[in-house]
Amino acid sequence: MVISSGRHAQHHTNNHHQPQNSHTSASRSSDYSAGSEPRATGNKWASRLLRECARAISDKDSSKIHHLLWMLNELASPYGDCDQKLASYFFQALFCKATESGHRCYKTLTSVAEKGNSFDSARKLILKFQEVSPWTTFGHVAANGAILEALDGENKLHIIDISNTLCTQWPALLEALATRNDETPHLKLTVVRTANIVRSIMKEISQRMKKFARLMGVPFEINVISGLNHLGELTKEVLGVHEDEAVAVNCIGTLRRVAVEERGAVIQMFQSLGPKVVTVVEEEADFSNTRYDFVSCFEECLRFYTLYFEMLEDSFVPTSNEKLMLERECSRSIVRVLACDDDQDSGGECERRERGSQWFDRLKEAFSPVGFSEDVVDDVKALLKRYKAGWALAQPHQNETGLYLTWKEEHAVWASAWKL
Repeated sequence: MVISSGRHAQHHTNNHHQPQNSHTSASRSSDYSAGSEPRATGNKWASRLLRECARAISDKDSSKIHHLLWMLNELASPYGDCDQKLASYFFQALFCKATESGHRCYKTLTSVAEKGNSFDSARKLILKFQEVSPWTTFGHVAANGAILEALDGENKLHIIDISNTLCTQWPALLEALATRNDETPHLKLTVVRTANIVRSIMKEISQRMKKFARLMGVPFEINVISGLNHLGELTKEVLGVHEDEAVAVNCIGTLRRVAVEERGAVIQMFQSLGPKVVTVVEEEADFSNTRYDFVSCFEECLRFYTLYFEMLEDSFVPTSNEKLMLERECSRSIVRVLACDDDQDSGGECERRERGSQWFDRLKEAFSPVGFSEDVVDDVKALLKRYKAGWALAQPHQNETGLYLTWKEEHAVWASAWKL
């Protein structure tokens, strides 16, 4: 996981980085109320102004773009309420889109994030998020349950972990293996290091995982694969898959980072590994079908991140530094989706999320769905009871598979399991 500094590009004005005085902001917004566009006051003012700006960019209305960007810059703040924060991060992406500076801004944000990354900060951020919200732990529990059931009775296990969770999923699985009634199996964990995880972090994680496995009494080895340009380069040989191993492929939050055109080939590559189970967990949003329609893509992006930011607001205390860091992480993703063309080299990964129904259509071409057992569903329900009210599970649509995590009745994350 990359921890972004949340800096804006150099051409942004300085006042955008400071908390705004609400009285000043309200007086500035009054200048805009004489026009036909919505006032920047009252409930959800940010979404109204942002939508107007997105439409103006789509229509190439330079006068309106300039005025709306000025308004957003005056009213936005990464330190304010939820509306001010949404305005802040979406302002950056809209500015980049309007000035065709998205790739430069994205590379700058990525570079700054990587320089500020460390094991301790990344670990603290992930663990705190898991403590206050099931956004990530939901997928861990569902995937672990499916993996343990699919590999039950096997003596040599090989889990190929292609995820962005810094191995925080695996201690619970190691504990479960240690308490199996039969002989404790040998576990080989192959972690495919994505481009945004620095080598020093994975070295520290590997050492800690080995130490924990020894403590649990589980025969264990961990290998880290790095230097890949894309997941399509993975093969049985690269991954070190042997014929006597029971293989599981675990993908949490990573398939969306594969270029849309390459997703089918990556799924076929998974099939070639002969896995006992493939687990896929993805956030519920469609930035794929909408990618050639800027306004539609913007609307979906705003819907998803509004849900995410409101969830963070509800989960953390207002002064939480971790909340601010998670919000700032979104800045790169929003710029990547809205201000960078997929056919240009942005120097980073794709951010084209797809909904569970879309992943279902892709995965069913190579695999058969495995429904989550009652035991796994009960484990997930028990997990949700540890968190604030508002979280629930939802069953998939007819003729689909998986399990949805919902927040205030909105689908947030989709988990699924597959077999050959």
